[in-house]
Amino acid sequence: MYYKYELKTNNEAFYNITDMVDDAIKKSGVESGICLVFCPHTTAAITINENADEYVAKDVILASKTAFPKLEGFRHDEGNSDGHVKCSMFGASETLIIDKGKLVLGVWQDIYFAEFDPPRNRSFFVKIIEG
Repeated sequence: MYYKYELKTNNEAFYNITDMVDDAIKKSGVESGICLVFCPHTTAAITINENADEYVAKDVILASKTAFPKLEGFRHDEGNSDGHVKCSMFGASETLIIDKGKLVLGVWQDIYFAEFDPPRNRSFFVKIIEG
C-alpha cells in the first residue's frame, strides 16, 4: 500500500512535505522500517535539505537555475528542458529510515518537493515498508 498526496505549486521552489510524509507513517502504523517518497513528474524532484534557514532552499534553487539555465539550444517543444535536467540531477525519490514510528532525520533536515516548472498541480507518493 502507498499514500498519495497532492499540492499546488506556484513558483520554482522547494515545498516542505515533511508533515505529509509524517502523516503517511502515522496512518501506516509502522514503528520500524523504510519510507520511500517518490515524485512521478519529470520536471520536479524530491530532496532533503536544511529546515532552519529558509534562504538555504532559495539559494539551492538559485544555484540550480545558474547551473542549469534555460538555453536557446534546447530542442524540447515545451520549452522546459531546464526543468527536466534539474529533475534528473536532483532525483525522483528519497529513502528514509523509520524508527519508533518517526522519521530518522538530522536536526536540520526536512523533506522537500522541488518544483522546476511551475505553476502545476502535483502529486507524490509515500510507500512505507515494515521491517
